[in-house]
Amino acid sequence: MNIFKYLSKWDYVAILIVVGLLVLQVWLDLLLPEYLNIIIEDVSTVGDLNNILVNGGYMLACALGSGLLAILTGFFAAQVAAGFAMRLRAGVFDKVQGFSMAEINKFSTPSLITRSTNDITQIQMTLAMGLHVVIRAPIMAIWAITKIVNINMEWSLATAIAVVAMVLMFVTVILITYPKFKRLQKQTDDVNLVTRENLRGIRVVRAYNAEEYQQNKFDKANGTLTKTNLFVNRTMSIMLPFVNVIMSGVVLAIYILAAYIFNDTALALRPTVLGNMMEFSSYAIQVVISFMMLVIIFIMLPRAIASIRRINEVLRTKSTILDGTQTEGEPNRKGEIVFNNVTFKYPDAEERVLEHISFTANKGDTVAFIGSTGSGKSTLINLVPRFYDVTEGSVKIDGVDVRDYTLEALHDKIGYVPQRAVLFSGTVESNVAYGDKAGKTPTLDAVKTAVRVAQASDFVESKPEKYSYPIEQGGANVSGGQKQRLAIARAIARDPEIYIFDDSFSALDYKTDRVLRTELRKHTKDATVLIVAQRIGTIKDADKIIVLDEGKMVGMGTHEELLKSCPVYQEIALSQLSKEELENE
Repeated sequence: MNIFKYLSKWDYVAILIVVGLLVLQVWLDLLLPEYLNIIIEDVSTVGDLNNILVNGGYMLACALGSGLLAILTGFFAAQVAAGFAMRLRAGVFDKVQGFSMAEINKFSTPSLITRSTNDITQIQMTLAMGLHVVIRAPIMAIWAITKIVNINMEWSLATAIAVVAMVLMFVTVILITYPKFKRLQKQTDDVNLVTRENLRGIRVVRAYNAEEYQQNKFDKANGTLTKTNLFVNRTMSIMLPFVNVIMSGVVLAIYILAAYIFNDTALALRPTVLGNMMEFSSYAIQVVISFMMLVIIFIMLPRAIASIRRINEVLRTKSTILDGTQTEGEPNRKGEIVFNNVTFKYPDAEERVLEHISFTANKGDTVAFIGSTGSGKSTLINLVPRFYDVTEGSVKIDGVDVRDYTLEALHDKIGYVPQRAVLFSGTVESNVAYGDKAGKTPTLDAVKTAVRVAQASDFVESKPEKYSYPIEQGGANVSGGQKQRLAIARAIARDPEIYIFDDSFSALDYKTDRVLRTELRKHTKDATVLIVAQRIGTIKDADKIIVLDEGKMVGMGTHEELLKSCPVYQEIALSQLSKEELENE
């Protein structure tokens, strides 16, 4: 399977060591019944105490040696399993990092979290136990069978019947439970989804007194998972009692058969029969125990196989956003963005989100996008950093199609502020200086300048720690406006060719918005700025405003030009400004 390429060369060496250790351990375990046979015969005949003590010492040495080898085997098996899980988890993480939004949406975030954690843990646990049990059990069973097969045919037949009964039972249980294990991981995704959704929206849940609704939603997902788990565990729980019954039945059958043999054996030979019986029963129990050990793996294996398939789904998924080869554009067109007859629809969707969009933004230009909700504004600017690729047409930066750039080179040109400001656990400085550009991260002076331009100096400088002020996960300890300003400062500190602001001023008051835009215009005079906004006030000073309506471009021009020529823009303006204000403008 594809995931086993994450086993290193050392892992294969460790597996060979495990095999060698297990062979030695089985050899020592199988010596014990032989010494026991010698002791029983000695006790039944001559009763030589020294001979009994010597053979007893050999038994003790074999037991201690077997225990030591078991510890070493567990150590190497754990090393292999933990290292494999570490590399596999890193591989899945790297793969997801390269996914476009289309692949992320295909799997869903909760499912990817479950696959990266729960699924890989299942594989790790099964591998750790499997290396020990799956290798040891067959060696033990086969070796023990070769030792007992010539001792007594009737006893061998009883043991064979028991083994066949166990195999039939194992196969039946696995066939019943395997489909359920496939559902189990999907149902774990569902519980993860509801839990994550509830935690992220906890304020809304409380504000709308929707605790009971969320509880019912969780109970439904959790109940389904519980029922499947109960069915699987109840079915699997049949195995161990069945094996215990088989084990006891084998020993009882051997003793009953031995009683008949005793009656037909001469008195002088009975000690030999007794020793053979004890030796055979010990070997028979070893055979049964070997199969019982396999039961544990069979309980874990179906779920691990389902997890392997889910991990392979991620690893085998090819990103639709492929890396190009270009690292530089045309020097004389630096900062230029050209949308040439761009049409876009989401994967597997029938309707187009954008249709035949064409415009040019030159270096130093500020281009704004406005339109009703769902008109395609955010989708349009998401085509620039290649979160999605165009369906038709092209987007060019510096005269080169964005699909021809390496993703690293493309993203080095862009400072992006998403619609929903994102902060990471760390400090103000680590959040503003986040990421790198051409292998370099912003200096503290660049961070301070960016924070000042983003109008965030007031609250940052007021903190005792200043730029070392800790930021909690998701920016939970700062307000929405502060979070948005720090996100804007992050883009400014990057000093890119192109700024993309996706409705990034919505949480700011009008005064802060105006001052920030004034400072921003000074700082970005040599860069190209793309702004998505809902407020007319935020974009009216833009060099070019593009009006979108249902994915189509219905107007393009300055604020004054659009007030005269574009009905959609006029309608938006009237909803935000009075007639007197519009007439004055």
